[in-house]
Amino acid sequence: MSLGGDWYLALAAIVFSIGAFGLLVRRNIIVMFMCVELMLNAANLTFVTFSRMLNDIGGQSLVFFVLVVAAAEVVVGLGIIVAVHRRRAGATADDLHILKG
Repeated sequence: MSLGGDWYLALAAIVFSIGAFGLLVRRNIIVMFMCVELMLNAANLTFVTFSRMLNDIGGQSLVFFVLVVAAAEVVVGLGIIVAVHRRRAGATADDLHILKG
């Protein structure tokens, strides 16, 4: 028994909405970072679902490139987060001005 594409698209919409809501509401940098990752994973699920529904490999190859961008985002994002938390332990997104020389 296999689920239809509509269920996967609904799940992707829910996951993306949770990520967008968390990004807009929370001020903790690490939580915001995880919300961006949720949004990217929801987009990946959408690409794979449409790829499966249309019997085309284009969506799956696009997911590969999104994962590469997400890996680069992790490297840069975690570097910034570590730099901010070394200067101030309880830093929020509003405290990013402390990175100015």
